[in-house]
Amino acid sequence: MGHKLSKITLAMLSATTLNFVTPVFAQVAQSEPDDDTEIIEVSGIRASLTNALAEKRSASSLVEIIQAEDIGKLPDQNLAEVLENITGVQITRSAGVGTGVQIRGTDANRTEINGVSTVGSGAGRSGINFEDVSASIIAGLEVTKAPVAKTIEGSVGGTINLRTIRPLELSETLASVRVQAEDSSLSTDGATPRLSGTFGDNWETDHGEFGVVFSASYAEQDVTAFRPRADRDNIVRSDSGLASAQSFSYLPIQFLIQDYDNYEYETVNFAGSFEWAPNSNTKFWFDAIVNDQDRREESSRVQASGVSDLRGVSIPTEFETVDFGSLDGVDLGDIQAAVKGVIPVDSDGLDPNLRLSSDTSSRKTKSKIFRLGGEYYGDNYKISAEASSSTSDSSTPRIDTTLNFLNPNATIGSANDNGTPFEYDLSGGSLAFGIAYDAANAPTRADLLNPANYRLQAVAIAQNTNENTEDAMRFDVTYDLNLSIFTTIDAGYRYNKTSSVSNVIGSNLSISSLADSPDGSLFSDILTTGPDNFNAADGRELFVKDFLLVDPEIVASDPDRVFETLASAITTYGGSRQLSQPTSSVAGFYDISESTNALYAQANFESGIFRGNVGLRYVKTDLDSTGTRSVNGDTVAETTSSDYSFVLPRINVSADVTDDVVLRAAWGKDIRRPNFSDLSSSYTFSTSPNPAVSGGNPNLKPELVTSFDISAEWYFAEAALVSIGYFHKTREDVHVGQQVDPYSEPGTGYRDIVGPVCEQGGIWNPIALINVFGPVSSDTGVCVPFSSVINDTKDTTQKGIEMAFQYDLSAFESDLGWASGFGVVANYTIQEFSGGEAFNTSSSRASQVFAASTGSSDTSVTVTAVQGLLNLSENAYNFTLYYEKFGLSARMRYTWREAFRSDDFGSTSSYPWGFPVIQEDRGQLNASISYDVNEQLNIGIEGVNLTESEITQSCVNEGALLCFQGLTDRRITVGASYRF
Repeated sequence: MGHKLSKITLAMLSATTLNFVTPVFAQVAQSEPDDDTEIIEVSGIRASLTNALAEKRSASSLVEIIQAEDIGKLPDQNLAEVLENITGVQITRSAGVGTGVQIRGTDANRTEINGVSTVGSGAGRSGINFEDVSASIIAGLEVTKAPVAKTIEGSVGGTINLRTIRPLELSETLASVRVQAEDSSLSTDGATPRLSGTFGDNWETDHGEFGVVFSASYAEQDVTAFRPRADRDNIVRSDSGLASAQSFSYLPIQFLIQDYDNYEYETVNFAGSFEWAPNSNTKFWFDAIVNDQDRREESSRVQASGVSDLRGVSIPTEFETVDFGSLDGVDLGDIQAAVKGVIPVDSDGLDPNLRLSSDTSSRKTKSKIFRLGGEYYGDNYKISAEASSSTSDSSTPRIDTTLNFLNPNATIGSANDNGTPFEYDLSGGSLAFGIAYDAANAPTRADLLNPANYRLQAVAIAQNTNENTEDAMRFDVTYDLNLSIFTTIDAGYRYNKTSSVSNVIGSNLSISSLADSPDGSLFSDILTTGPDNFNAADGRELFVKDFLLVDPEIVASDPDRVFETLASAITTYGGSRQLSQPTSSVAGFYDISESTNALYAQANFESGIFRGNVGLRYVKTDLDSTGTRSVNGDTVAETTSSDYSFVLPRINVSADVTDDVVLRAAWGKDIRRPNFSDLSSSYTFSTSPNPAVSGGNPNLKPELVTSFDISAEWYFAEAALVSIGYFHKTREDVHVGQQVDPYSEPGTGYRDIVGPVCEQGGIWNPIALINVFGPVSSDTGVCVPFSSVINDTKDTTQKGIEMAFQYDLSAFESDLGWASGFGVVANYTIQEFSGGEAFNTSSSRASQVFAASTGSSDTSVTVTAVQGLLNLSENAYNFTLYYEKFGLSARMRYTWREAFRSDDFGSTSSYPWGFPVIQEDRGQLNASISYDVNEQLNIGIEGVNLTESEITQSCVNEGALLCFQGLTDRRITVGASYRF
């Protein structure tokens, strides 16, 4: 076996300078190859695949590896999209950009850089945001699916380790630059730049060997997505007596929205490493990684609000049949739903109204990761020590504004909104609506572009901050047992202190009275026309394109001007309500601190065809959670303390049954700590009555995960693999979200507007506008949904099968000639989730609909369903076809994932119908092609989402009621790289 492993190691060393091979002991690294050792010389895509397979094959546990084919050339620009190449990994996207990663169906994973834990910019535990790190500074990554005892605890699906270049492993001076430009098909701002460069070298001196590597990148990115939404979660009964009643009950239009999402990223990344080996037995290192990102949101929303008040007079002209399917074995029947029609202005001129919002939240994040350590090799032992620090400081400044359009052709009352007629067409899978210009009381386009016809309805200002840190130190020892079976033993200690401090700083102003709402002529210098290209993604003819809103670019560049202009307009107008400077929110503050001591011991063994390890990890954590509440007008800080400990056994066994076949098995336990926000004892309120108020639980327990893996890998040719694996995870005390909705009266939809207790569900929100949920819409204070995270009382199970295939035709060059440059990489994952007792409950309106769809004689039928695991696709696959020959390198990847439940559904945080939405099946095609002009210069072009594959989301069940869409962009990147 030793001879075979030396071949693998030498292949990794000879193929590229970007590999990471750490010898167990110094004498292993210094040994010379046997004369008959085969050295594999490859380059480019094939080199990265060959080396990744070699590392996977020789690993002591189940890992997946991706290596860059060259400096700054991972297979994708975005790290989340890089990970999508791995078997068992799916990703979620925001505005078409990969942001979330699910390993084996779960988001509950950890991210490290060079083995150091990272912290994120928000309340999560998964580590640094993938959008914050440029793929150009990462030379490779590994996903550990079956941990060993020394693996840091905290993951359910797997641990992701991003790796930078190690200076002392360079065989020659490294210097390269890369220049690119990216263009989005939906952006109106043109192409954006990407620049990156790397320098590395090492030197032999009288004081030992020194090495340095510096990588830096600068990138701008402009991404856009259109997200139309149509709510039809209400009912017009056949026996209602309403003017709109039909001979059958149906779902009328409840709400319409045209959501335009635009994000502009500016990211600066730096990675530096210094290594010093004073002699062959000693090495020291220092790593520094600094990321600075400014993500500006310049989004807008066009809302047809108050539509629900017209359900009794708006008569649809076309209907469709909606089959709700079944939930937890209960058949929900079917019902008709409105598809086409006109929503007229009410006789009193009040509804429906046209409401325009500017969403201009920014996220400014600075993260830093430092790592200082050293190691010493003795005759039969190795000692290493390391100290590290990870920090992430984020601020989210924003000024969100909402304007109401006052239609001069309809009656204007005392409220700051009035009626605008709309038409809608939800046929053909397109959630389209626009202004009904041919209807009575319709405004003209000139009316819609007149600032005097707009009134300020709401202003939300925030300067929220989040400070996350983790300081850690570890000490590890490896000792050579020199026994026949157990080869070495590893032991170590790790201490870390982790903290998260969140402070919500803001002010909110909601105005419903015409007497208090200044018109747009008083702040016209900060108004602009809204985006008029909402049809660019799918060619729709029906959409709102003539409207005004507060200019998002001015908000981003000069927020003080926006604040002063709006405050002055309110004062000049003489309104009774003033715009105040943002202040710290009692409900939005939390300070959570954890201290963890961890010990591990691990015995590594090798005998005959078997190799592996067996060990234990002991974890003890102490936690303090401080939150604030307002009690009788006074701010009271409360600290809740808790602690927990776990013993986590872990076993990994590999069997090299032949020269080409490796069998693996693993069993182990891990824990998943709750997100920081879920441990908070504070609440955050919104001025809108629609979003759920989120509350934490400082006594939330970690999940306990027991995992079993078994797999077979056949390396049937050079750079070739066929593998199949089975995994099974049992999760105890799973963290699940639970939403409790307030009671709504049948018919009126009114909620409880008398606080501070909501006797029939939900939570009292003292600052939310009552809006349509009570008879006095301009007042504040109403019961709203309450969302929290709990420990599920029943165990859950995740299990699945992972299959992978990799092969190229390079061995047939003499027979195939140019065609021998083709290769393929493919994987398929089948997984399922079962168990759990936490459930979702249908909302009040949904319960009324289900009474009609099931033919019940009752007016309301409450439906419950076990929530299951969000973002879990039962089936998913990737297929990559590549070609590499004659300096030409081309790659095409198609990724598909089956439908899954999601809580990402646009500009609302309340579950429609009381259940997470279903994101339907979706595939995406990416491709890239590059050419080596000479040994130094490479030019190329890359395309993401070439077919502009849209996202469709259904409410209640898969294929049931289409309620959300995501129309995403195509991104094309061109560029060149040069190696000196």
